[in-house]
Amino acid sequence: MPKIIIDGKECEFKQGQTVIEVARENGISVPHFCWHPKLSVSGNCRICLVEVEKNPKLVISCATLAADGMVVHTKNEKVVKARNSVMEMILINHPLDCPICDEAGECKLQDYAFKYSVGESRFTEEKNHKKKRVQLGPYVIFDQERCISCSRCIRFSDEIAKSPQLTFVQRGDRVTIETPPGVSFDNPYTLNTVDICPVGALTNADFRFKARVWDMSKTNSICQGCARGCNIEIWTRNNEILRLTPRKNEDVNSYWMCDFGRINTFKFVNDKNTRLAKVVNKTVENKIQSWEDGIKVLVDKIKQNKNHNIAFIASPFATLEDNYMMKKMIASLAPNAKVYAMKYLKPELEDDILIRADRTPNSTGLNIIFGNNIEYFDNPTALNDKLVNENIKFLFVADEHIDLTENLRNKLEYLVVFASNKNKLTELADLVFSISTYAEKNGTIVNFTKRLQRIKPAVKTNFNERSIMDEGVGRLEKFGTQWDKWGKAELLDCLPAWKIYEKIISLVDKSKAYETAEDVFEEMTSSYAIFKDLDYDKIGELGIQLQ
Repeated sequence: MPKIIIDGKECEFKQGQTVIEVARENGISVPHFCWHPKLSVSGNCRICLVEVEKNPKLVISCATLAADGMVVHTKNEKVVKARNSVMEMILINHPLDCPICDEAGECKLQDYAFKYSVGESRFTEEKNHKKKRVQLGPYVIFDQERCISCSRCIRFSDEIAKSPQLTFVQRGDRVTIETPPGVSFDNPYTLNTVDICPVGALTNADFRFKARVWDMSKTNSICQGCARGCNIEIWTRNNEILRLTPRKNEDVNSYWMCDFGRINTFKFVNDKNTRLAKVVNKTVENKIQSWEDGIKVLVDKIKQNKNHNIAFIASPFATLEDNYMMKKMIASLAPNAKVYAMKYLKPELEDDILIRADRTPNSTGLNIIFGNNIEYFDNPTALNDKLVNENIKFLFVADEHIDLTENLRNKLEYLVVFASNKNKLTELADLVFSISTYAEKNGTIVNFTKRLQRIKPAVKTNFNERSIMDEGVGRLEKFGTQWDKWGKAELLDCLPAWKIYEKIISLVDKSKAYETAEDVFEEMTSSYAIFKDLDYDKIGELGIQLQ
């Protein structure tokens, strides 16, 4: 392979790679604003200047192709002086509002100003003022004064989102970004421009002014918005989710995620008004004091009515571990029971970028666990009719939000619901068990391409602290100051669904106890050939492709 020397280090490269790409692959940092590995080259910012020996002038590394034998310097005096000049030009009209800027702590301009700027300005005139708080679209707010005209947002909209809604207008120091007249910046991927904006010009209206990056903890997880399973980071403060951002995984979502997944898949976790706690029993006067009491009520009820038709509704929103333990619970309680599940398909939403028609994160995993022992329905009315025709008297619903028809409600004698938040089902249920959300537990899901991926707890509940600490993300040193804040916060009393099922099983037959979700997954590896020889460590941060 051809080779290039960068700062004395010999680096191999592939034909067609640019100097900045070769440097990045070899751990050599070259500052950049406008360059992004997934976007076309624009060469706007000039901060990536480097010196190539035998070349009379400095060149921008983002647009200079590597050549065999090329010798490049990225840190010498000539290069650093040029970067100082570039920074001085960029900062002439840039506002000094770092203390109130949402990008503070994540800002390339802030970082490079510290590293390459001279520390003071020779510019004494008044800065050029532009519009503040421009609502480009439903989710993105634009501060024209902060923009450094890198064009990342424009190129992303054109090349990745396939929706050319942004463009430069004016020239010189009056240049800014606008949408065409009467057009809103509203494609399904707009908030990715906030991620890739190197300064604080584009901000997330939903997250704006809520926290600084150094005040939050982040946890690697998987988006629950559709069957794609985009890799994400969950950002929390005071045990509350404040934002979701995409996490790079070239096998799943690259650097991106859709606006729906980013905005609409975590609010219910924070909703203290609708979150459920422990067990609610509506059929006895005595209030249930513990999980064990609630589970005993359930098991006794089933034992008293063994001859009644029982059905279970499983969930494609639940983890593999949840559904596996549900299957074991069914085998213990009612081995002849029917198992049903809903499909959530919206073909009109699917595109060729990320969004899938299947609006659930684990429908593939649900099918793996239950195989042919489950029947699927495309709409709730058909499922209701099926339950009525089967003369179902006892119904168990896990992590679902379907409406029950009046005809079915009149026929049911007992309804048990496992849910994280109040909904129409929990209002009707005789017995409700509070379950943890995806952001409060460990587990695994399988996306539409059969990629097995992990979710991890970002929000702490009262459940078994040891299981969180032992399974990775919750180790004390990784939570940092967040751990202390948890100790002061009121923690929700809920359990992962698999743990409730385990408690139910243990009351019927003294089976093996599981302390962690990983214990459940370990057993699954011996029960399902598709998971053979796997464990949480092998799944890793980016998942593993199943055969």
